[in-house]
Amino acid sequence: MWRIARLPCGSTRSQGGRQVPQTLDAVAVRTWCSLALEALGRAREEIDAINVYPVADGDTGTNLYLTVESAVQAVEAVFTAHETVTGADGVRTVQASGPTLADAVRAMAHGALIGARGNSGTILAQLLRGMAQVLSDRGADAEGLRRGLRRAAESAYQAVAHPVEGTVLTVATAAADAAERTGGDATEVVRAAYEGARTALEATPRQLAVLGRAGVVDAGGRGLVAVLGALVEAVSGEAVAVHKREAPALLPVTDDCPADAGQEGGPAFEVIYLLEADDAAVARLRTRLDGLGDSLVVVGGDGLWNVHVHVDDAGAAVEAGVEVGRPYRIRITHFAADRVAPPRERAQRAVVVVVPGEGLAGLCAEAGATTVLARPGEPPASGELAEAIRRAHAREVVLLPNDADLRHTAAAAAEQVRTEGVRVALIPTRAAVQGIAALAVHEPDRRFDEDVVAMTSAAGATRYGELTIAERQSWTMAGICQAGDVLGLIDGDVVVIGSDLTAAARTVLDRMLAAGGEMVTLVLGEEAPEGLSEYLEAHVRESHLAVDTVTYDGGRQSSPLLIGVE
Repeated sequence: MWRIARLPCGSTRSQGGRQVPQTLDAVAVRTWCSLALEALGRAREEIDAINVYPVADGDTGTNLYLTVESAVQAVEAVFTAHETVTGADGVRTVQASGPTLADAVRAMAHGALIGARGNSGTILAQLLRGMAQVLSDRGADAEGLRRGLRRAAESAYQAVAHPVEGTVLTVATAAADAAERTGGDATEVVRAAYEGARTALEATPRQLAVLGRAGVVDAGGRGLVAVLGALVEAVSGEAVAVHKREAPALLPVTDDCPADAGQEGGPAFEVIYLLEADDAAVARLRTRLDGLGDSLVVVGGDGLWNVHVHVDDAGAAVEAGVEVGRPYRIRITHFAADRVAPPRERAQRAVVVVVPGEGLAGLCAEAGATTVLARPGEPPASGELAEAIRRAHAREVVLLPNDADLRHTAAAAAEQVRTEGVRVALIPTRAAVQGIAALAVHEPDRRFDEDVVAMTSAAGATRYGELTIAERQSWTMAGICQAGDVLGLIDGDVVVIGSDLTAAARTVLDRMLAAGGEMVTLVLGEEAPEGLSEYLEAHVRESHLAVDTVTYDGGRQSSPLLIGVE
């Protein structure tokens, strides 16, 4: 869990014997993000329940939560990087200065961009980006906040192909309008923005027919109000009063209400991906995607974009991205299946596994597990793990994080889903090969506790090794390594430094088998040398009698080779 400062953040000064309210600084941005995540966590189910536009898929609250969680992680990473620095001698020292306001808001915007989910999450990412552009250059005093809120609203409108009033766009504009009408200090500006947004939110059912018929406010706008409430608390140190809105009676549809949208008969798929492309190429992409579907939102800039669209031909939407740049982190949701499929009964038990590459994802999926892909440098957030547990749709779930650094994240996800009535057991696997060993002994027909004990025992009996390439000079348990050196690790500690990956792998394998073993598991990444698996399998047969070897293709993963010895 993130530690949240409850005191006012930012600079202060005395004027005429009274304390002038604070401006937004880097610490306040950190606090804002954390408070926004807390607020969206509390409101997630409520926002999901009122999500009827543009598609009634009931996930807007979850998408907003995951978007902000990604922003929180990015801001925390900036603070961590400034807290300590590792020298060439491997000594870590604490730095005197922390990140600047520009560092924090840019990290917030970038984190939201790469983690944006769904229509509303993508728009929120653009709102944060618009604010960051102003605050990083202008500062975050009262005038900077006014300009930032205006830039946020304008850039969000520009990102949406066909803006509709009565949505989060309307709420964002109302917040900017209210801020500009306020001539006070930073605290008064953000309070005015919050109240303006809240008032606009209440009016959304009269602006958008589908909301009026359902008797709800706009879900994305409700999320933005929560984020602005967190901003007020971060700047002033005082939480906003909670305005508990009762569901209104169904409102009559009048002629001045826009036509309904987001109902049955819309596009079958939601397609989201990150895209590396230049501005001119993205302009062409907007035109192409606008002809393929609706709910088109393209946010970002400086070569990195987040693309969101609802289409019937998901393949064509992805191909359009390929034609103009490099799409990745592609997510496709099938709306039509949700519309026509009857509610399915929960399974009794399921396993959720975090995997470092596409190859293992396929292997674990074939074994019946629900997988979460951890791409190099992009560990899954707790919200993503919680969603995977829900997606498993079982009464009992075993969670295998397969990474020591994910222990707390996985624990937070498990605790979150337990409150929803799902029994979750977290097995603290520290490597993918331990997860494979645990999955191999999983038996869904035996008692839950017995199954967890057996899986835990199998994982604990598996030593794990890894071959990787050093990115920089640093101190290790085996001595000082240089950038480009091959590092061999056993149970997380560097034991070999070499120049040849094959030779280092053989050394690591021999050291692991010196303590005994019956089964060797090799997981090869796409960067592994040609013939590596055949060489190591032959070496085991010749040097270690009665030891079996199994090899898996891990695809693109952070390490060329993972080794497990049971």
